[in-house]
Amino acid sequence: MAAEGNFVDWVKIYCRSGRGGNGSAHFRREKYIPKGGPDGGDGGDGGDIVLHANRNYHTLIHLRYNRHIFAPDGASGSGALKTGASGKRIVIEVPVGTTVHDATTGEFILEVTEHDQEALLLKGGKGGKGNTHFKSATNQAPRYAQPGGKAEEKELILQIKTLADVGLVGKPNAGKSTLLSSVSAAKPKIADYPFTTLVPSVGIVAVRDGLSLVMADIPGIIEGAAEGRGLGLRFLRHIERNSLLLFVIPIDTEHIGEEFKLLHEEIVKYNPGMADKRAILAISKCDLADEELISLAESELPKGLPHCFISSVTGYGLTELKDLLWSELQRELPYDNSEMVRQDISVEALTGEEQQEQTTTDAEGEEDELMDIAWDEDIMKDIGLE
Repeated sequence: MAAEGNFVDWVKIYCRSGRGGNGSAHFRREKYIPKGGPDGGDGGDGGDIVLHANRNYHTLIHLRYNRHIFAPDGASGSGALKTGASGKRIVIEVPVGTTVHDATTGEFILEVTEHDQEALLLKGGKGGKGNTHFKSATNQAPRYAQPGGKAEEKELILQIKTLADVGLVGKPNAGKSTLLSSVSAAKPKIADYPFTTLVPSVGIVAVRDGLSLVMADIPGIIEGAAEGRGLGLRFLRHIERNSLLLFVIPIDTEHIGEEFKLLHEEIVKYNPGMADKRAILAISKCDLADEELISLAESELPKGLPHCFISSVTGYGLTELKDLLWSELQRELPYDNSEMVRQDISVEALTGEEQQEQTTTDAEGEEDELMDIAWDEDIMKDIGLE
């Protein structure tokens, strides 16, 4: 559960759909019509609870202090065959790339991966039938009406897994945030100390000829991250949803090949299915190196791995890197290249405005979160949450 500024990527909410309205056991009683027969109307359906993916949302903070969501019940039917009003449908807006798990069992329920995609979380109860439905040749005056269907209720865990074409992977202070700020309009926090990045930052990278791709800066990985060390499990999940991984390793690293192996092993430990995910290696901070150091680094690179030497400060190699990323993405993706042109994404919305440092924290909200973590510790381990 990460929070820096207004970024919240994990919440637990309690939801209950609406109960169906009861059918009416009414009889028509008017002047001169003393025995008009049954005319009870049906009850209205209870309100559904629906999840809606909205690309204009980038955090779950709007649910952080609104954790109890109830849909209205359906109204009961009445005489003159009047059907009760149905309960209003409740729509929960979430960022694209949100997954839902059952907080009690840890079971995966669903995920939304496209803008405007909707998914039913809880179905409202069906309205009960009025007594007019139970009239028969042998029962002309049924005094029975069907009760409304029961509501559904669940405690759910919602989490964001960042959707991006390219995910930056590296140790703390490898230069990932500097790279993202150099090739996009994103403004991630940059400083000379470990774990500067506490939340994923996303930026739009213009390649050439009007083409662009989405790049995500993931908080740094250290040895043992898959077991929860450092920021480990909290952010490894964001790497799963990237089409291509860009490993960033500084050129002054003692053994570049060994560091790449360590980073790759931590990712595979977390999710073995990522062993074959396509990757590129960027050797960063080359403005600090001479020809001899670059030549030495080349001799240590993993065989067969596409690579590029860059400097985010001077701009050295950045054009070549963007071309290499685009080329690799096209090799990996089976669909038409036009799908990669993200012109419909708001650059302004992804420039890091939500990444400002938070100076105050709501004490009551923080206490609730700590209670949630303690209560769900075992479940969170099972489904990869921290």
